[in-house]
Amino acid sequence: MALQAVCSGRTSIKLACNAFGISVACYRYPPRLSSENAQIADLLLRLTHNQRNWGFGLCFLYLRNVKGHRWNHKRVYRIYRELELNLRIKPRKRIVREKPEPLIVPAAINQCWSMDFMHD
Repeated sequence: MALQAVCSGRTSIKLACNAFGISVACYRYPPRLSSENAQIADLLLRLTHNQRNWGFGLCFLYLRNVKGHRWNHKRVYRIYRELELNLRIKPRKRIVREKPEPLIVPAAINQCWSMDFMHD
């Protein structure tokens, strides 16, 4: 919208950005090439197809260190999420605890002895 207002010659860039509530830096920022995004998506799909148990961290480190691509991790993660490649987080298995047996009450004196293992 701001671009259309500036292109029509009616307002300046600063006035158009103020009117539409965006910053001038956002207006002037050149968008990244979508072909690079397509390349990142293709590499991520191939990686996760071959290595099914790799999450984002391993995929990004492989692309960065082995393949030598210098893409920003935030950009790669955004594309990773758009492709819905997130791994399922497995819930922890809870140990089922049985109820402890109640203590036996001795019927007579000196029937049960206990020992204390404290020392100075």
